Amino acid sequence: MSTNGIEMIFLETHNWGKAAKFFQSLGYELEFDTGHNSGQLRNTTGPAIFIAEVPESREPGMQCVLGVHNLDELRVDPDIDVVSPADDTHYGTREMIIRDPDGRTWTLSSPLKND
Repeated sequence: MSTNGIEMIFLETHNWGKAAKFFQSLGYELEFDTGHNSGQLRNTTGPAIFIAEVPESREPGMQCVLGVHNLDELRVDPDIDVVSPADDTHYGTREMIIRDPDGRTWTLSSPLKND
């Protein structure tokens, strides 16, 4: 199995505006705002940060997204715990979630292929 490295950090928050301003103060620029209390920021180097607001009743989480050229061609070692098999998302990617030996989950993501 081979990835293209860290593509994105997916960050949940209770306040989209405050979180976005925090990262902007660190040099990130807003790439897009979804209009639904979420959006993506990026600096000139490194992975993007996608921030999504969640309800106060939910603990905010964070997920590291590893880029893969083509998830359908990826051969996952049988010893790797696949939490969620590859599936298309509504935002144009194909994603799979795996678990590392310490119990952390990682998202593998590739662009959705249009046939």
